[in-house]
Amino acid sequence: MPPEDPHEIHCHLDRLLADRGMTLAELADRVGVTVANLSILKNDRAKAIRFSTLSAICRELHCQPADVLTFGTQ
Repeated sequence: MPPEDPHEIHCHLDRLLADRGMTLAELADRVGVTVANLSILKNDRAKAIRFSTLSAICRELHCQPADVLTFGTQ
């Protein structure tokens, strides 16, 4: 089986959380996912994200999906 190609989707939760003075644990509690799962997303190790999770993140951070995830260089 060939190795997986690295993806070029980058997550900007660190910046968004810092801008809002919010911790990852606080966001996890508000969104209803584990800190571990948000950490995987934050560190660009996620292979997928549910639209319901992305919607909840955007709702709590008052942002758009494009503020959370971008394609290409960081």
